[in-house]
Formats: sequence, structure tokens, C-alpha cells
Amino acid sequence: MLIPFKLKELQKSGQYIRVGLIGAGQMGRGMISQIESMQGMRVAAAADIRIENARNAYLHAGVKESDIVQTDSVEPAERAIRQNKVVVTDNMDVVLNCAEVDVVVDATGVPNIGAEIAYKSILQKKHIVMLNVETDVTVGLLLSQTAKASGVVYTGSAGDEPGAVMELYHFAEALGFEAVAVGKGKNNPLNVEANPDTAREGALKVGANPKMIASFQDGTKTMIEMTAVANATGFVPDVAGMHGPTATVAELPGLYRLKSEGGILNRKKIVDYVNGVAPGVFIVVTSDKQEVHDAMRYLKMGDGPNYVLFRPYHLTSLETPISIAKAYFYKEETIVGWHGHVAETVAVAKKDLNPGDRLDGLGGFTVYGTIMEAGAAESMSALPVGLVHPSQVVAKPVKKGEIITYDAIENTEDLMIWELRRLQSNVIGKALKL
Repeated sequence: MLIPFKLKELQKSGQYIRVGLIGAGQMGRGMISQIESMQGMRVAAAADIRIENARNAYLHAGVKESDIVQTDSVEPAERAIRQNKVVVTDNMDVVLNCAEVDVVVDATGVPNIGAEIAYKSILQKKHIVMLNVETDVTVGLLLSQTAKASGVVYTGSAGDEPGAVMELYHFAEALGFEAVAVGKGKNNPLNVEANPDTAREGALKVGANPKMIASFQDGTKTMIEMTAVANATGFVPDVAGMHGPTATVAELPGLYRLKSEGGILNRKKIVDYVNGVAPGVFIVVTSDKQEVHDAMRYLKMGDGPNYVLFRPYHLTSLETPISIAKAYFYKEETIVGWHGHVAETVAVAKKDLNPGDRLDGLGGFTVYGTIMEAGAAESMSALPVGLVHPSQVVAKPVKKGEIITYDAIENTEDLMIWELRRLQSNVIGKALKL
């Protein structure tokens, strides 16, 4: 049965999917408002370190002040939800430990916090939907396996670009097309030197965090997103950092051909990004059947032999309810690393780093991310960008533009994401030197 009908049935029975949200920033706010317009689902509890973010998200969604209960304890939260009220808290453990929450959504975008949220959700037997691709590409393989063993779903989100790419990919794969390349548009020029200061003005105009906008501009977010797609499809970057050409949608079928055929590719089955087609996602396909080519030409899909399937939008957290419903009703993932660890986004020095310098995380002043094949990253002991944290001190000089290796930094704190990465390395048979 289709999701809208399942949700309506649930609503008629007097029930709803009870969602717990952690992170009430730009993504979380939009999701709360979208779900308030739906049947059979509600964000029953929302946590944010700035509790007013969570409260305002509900108020902007039309929830009455009298129906919002603030608490930092589990029992009052459970009681409030049973009374059809919503809960706001600055303690994410209230959401994670609340028996009245069915599905948790991580919208923090912070790798280490996301690892804790996902792991604790799974231990509490709750489905977990990640609006946190940074965590997923770092320890998602372990989290996915742990979730399956626990009988719950761990998944990336519909609406995020990796999830939108996978919709096209699954459509094409189900029909038997041969996929040549999959990718996404980048909506700003690549600037690996972008930082919170250079991004601040633009970020304030759209009500976003300057670090988040900087991580878009310096390419880190794009690299991470396509790493998630690589691990889900088994495709790899054709070159480290991907090609990143500038093109229109109509030019993509000709562009994504082998070099011997006049294109830019060294091989097929690759991930990439394109300047000029944002906010869309795409897949370039072909077929070994003449009748299929004849049909595609008749359907105005181009002259072949390659064709582009293009989705001109992705609605970010407004689409997350689809992943929530799929997990709850069908125990289905939107996107996980079905093909294992085939790509890695590694940390690159944004400036000269000297012993004693402290790293500052994604979208900051010290590092950006670039994608490469996982085997190549492992062979040079490259540091995954999702493991970068402000508690890390530089142990030896790293020149601007050089890949940061594990032995170039020292941790001053025990981080959950590092512990999970160690476990993941054992589970998937990788001998990373952590």
C-alpha cells in the first residue's frame, strides 16, 4: 500500500508515527513544519542545544504554546506525548530514551554527535534517519549492520542529494539500463579556501550557519555526498576530487562518455558533480538493446547512445518524512552503503598547518574534504574528513593542499566516532591504523 494511504489509515486509528528530532536548525525547522501538514506522523519531541530553536520551530509550524512542554527528563516527556503534546528539550538523551518515540532523525550535521545519536538510537531499538551524511560516510557501514542485527532501520534521508540520486539509480537499475555515471549539481563555484568569514554574509541572508555554507563552497559537502552515493552504488570517482565540469543537462550524455568516445571518462560507473545543473541530480544511462535506443529516441530522450535522467530538485528535510514512513511501515532504507566501503572523503589542509595548531572541523579554517577511492586513501593512511574534530592538535607540519594523515594529528579527547570507526574497521576487514 502506498505511503499516503498507510498514513491516513494510521491517523484514522488514532495513532501516528512519533518522530524524535535532534537538531532544530534550518533543516529541522523545515521538517517540523512539513510534518505538521501531514496525517499519521508528528514530531513528538525535538532537542536542540539552543532550546528556543526547538520551541520556535513548533510555533512557526502552528503548534500552540500551550501544547509545547519543556523538560530535561524522560518521564515528563513520555507523559506529555501521551497527552498529544510536543516536547522541547536541550538534552538529546530525553529524545533517545523516550519510549514514546518511534523514529529518530539526526539533523545536527556534526559527525561525532551524529555517531552518538545513531548508535544510541539503535541500542534503544529506534529507527534512525540521518540528515547527517558526514557521519554516514565515516561510520555508516557499522551503524547499518548494527541496526540490522537489532531489527531496526538505519538510513540516509530522502531529499538529501544522495537520497535523490538513489531514486533515479534504483529506477534505472530496476529497468535494466546500464548506468554510466551518477551525480549532482553544485550550486556555487568550488573554492577550497572558503571559510566561515568569507561565507558569513551569504549565510546570514538565508538564516544558515556560516560553517555549513563554507562546507558547501569548499566542496567538502559535495565530496561527502558523492562518497555516500559511491558506497551505495559501488561506483567510484573517476579521478580524485571528481571531474566537476561545467555543463547543461543536455550536454551530460555526451560529456559522460569514455575518452575514446569523445567524453571525459577513463571508465564507466563513476560518481561526479557538475557546475550548472544545480539543484538537480542525474544519472547517465545506456542500453545494449537496439529497440531500447529506438524507443528513447522516439521519446525525445536524445540521439544516444547515452541518455540523461534528470531530477531538477531535491527538497532536503521536507522530504525526510518519506524516509521516516518507509522505515516505520516497511523497514526499508532510502540509502545506505550497500556496496561497502568503496570511496572516502579525506581531509586536506586548507592552509599550512604546524605542530601545535588545532583543527576546527568541517567548513572551518583548517581543512576541506576531497573524495578518492577507499583503497587509495587507506594505502596512504589518509584521515577521513568525518574524523576531524576541534579536539585534535597537529603533530607534524602539513603543507596547504596536502592530504592529512593519521600520524599528523593527535586526539586530546576520546571521541565516539573514532571508537565506532575502529569497530567498523574490524567488521569490514580494514586494517586502518587508528
